[in-house]
Amino acid sequence: MTRSIVCKAALLACLAFTTLIAGAQSPAYEIKASIRPFKQGYLYLAHHYGKKQYLVDSARIDEQGNAVFTGKERLMGGVYMIAYPEKNGWIECMIDREQRFSVEADTSDPMGSIRFTGSPANEIFVEYQRKSFELGSALNRLQQQLAQAAPEAQTDLKSEMQAKSTELTAYRDGIMRQHPEHLLSAIFHVLKEPTIPPAAEHPGGKYDSLYAYQYYKAHYWDNISLTDERLIRTPVFQQRLERFFGEILPQHPDSLIMAASETIDAARSNPEMFKYLLATLTDKYVNPQYMGQDAVFVHLFEKYFITGQADSWMNEKYKKFIFDRGYSLMANVIGKKAANFDFIDSLGRKSNLYAQNAPYTVLCFWDPTCGHCQEEVPHLDTLFQQKWKKQGVAMIGMMTDGGLDKWKEFIRKKNLKGWLHVYQTDAMKDADVKAGRPTFRQLYDVYQTPMLYLLDKEKRIIAKRLNYSQIDELLQLKVKASAPPAPAVKK
Repeated sequence: MTRSIVCKAALLACLAFTTLIAGAQSPAYEIKASIRPFKQGYLYLAHHYGKKQYLVDSARIDEQGNAVFTGKERLMGGVYMIAYPEKNGWIECMIDREQRFSVEADTSDPMGSIRFTGSPANEIFVEYQRKSFELGSALNRLQQQLAQAAPEAQTDLKSEMQAKSTELTAYRDGIMRQHPEHLLSAIFHVLKEPTIPPAAEHPGGKYDSLYAYQYYKAHYWDNISLTDERLIRTPVFQQRLERFFGEILPQHPDSLIMAASETIDAARSNPEMFKYLLATLTDKYVNPQYMGQDAVFVHLFEKYFITGQADSWMNEKYKKFIFDRGYSLMANVIGKKAANFDFIDSLGRKSNLYAQNAPYTVLCFWDPTCGHCQEEVPHLDTLFQQKWKKQGVAMIGMMTDGGLDKWKEFIRKKNLKGWLHVYQTDAMKDADVKAGRPTFRQLYDVYQTPMLYLLDKEKRIIAKRLNYSQIDELLQLKVKASAPPAPAVKK
């Protein structure tokens, strides 16, 4: 009896150990794919990431046409693609909790032939795709008919189109009610637009466009979880984010800064979403589309990067780029005072920016050997001679490179009179570096030439990185606005 118990115990221990070893060797994900007619080569597994797609795995196709994707770590949730051997087509699937399933399809009819086994979530996804394709095709046919229809027939066609759209919306709403945790439901929330209250509920009981806009903006992210990192790997989230910052928000730096902080901070509990939002908005505003919006990048740099909140995911190259740009742009945000710096004029006299007194100052960083400078500096001088000098504008030309001889030759040849032509000696540049002081290139973010700045009387930055005609347009507006009103004419 004792021996039997001991044997059974030993057998159980052996089975437990074998199970433990098998479990340890079991892949974290296993996706079996068979896509006809392929019987050689590789299938590729990729996922969306913002506007891009990234390859995450590949699997050899055997003689029976089967390929198996496996890995030691679970895949992050999102919309994935299984791409064909030539990467000229693909089928889509959703990967979330279920990471062990099979899929088969035929390239002659991907939508009609695709079948999933072991993944109820993907079965729901496929049914939605088919329904969406059916209703979308019907809407396209009706749209074509509408374009050619007589006026009396258009009302019925528009009603049919509205009915199809309503049917698709109802289908999506049904999925969201029945499967609230499904990735499709999260995607549908991203696609859903805020419903503005009827005019009777607006202040005063009538339609108010400002109220409608404020309501839409305030409810733009309703029911969209900024901690759901699965959304990063879908084709829809990036579009909504870009629309919010590019179209919905006022394009004023203060508004953008507030919204950027609120959006990023809302994702703080999810490291992946936090990283994605911070990196995306940083890339958008480090070299912005509109002048002055680099203030958003400066804010992000000061709030998140300097404080070390991005250290865990930045590589050295990206970190150097961000910190170099951040410290450079901190010194020249529009509305702030320009940094003072020393220079030598063309007569060898030492001075500095703040020693120059003028209601406005145009500061031009240029290089006499730069092709763009050779073309634009004469245009700049024409404006200065014909307009700006009479308006009391100071014109400072700062040589960045090119050598003193070529610099003086260009000034003489182009007859650039009335400017304050200045430069820094090598000793002055070296002194800044040795003392750990930022150079004029860093202070004014001079990474290309010519680089123009417009400063007011107090040396506050009014504009930067505009061309000569844009500087003139803005300067004339400023001069006109500051001019005293004309005296009233007595009758």
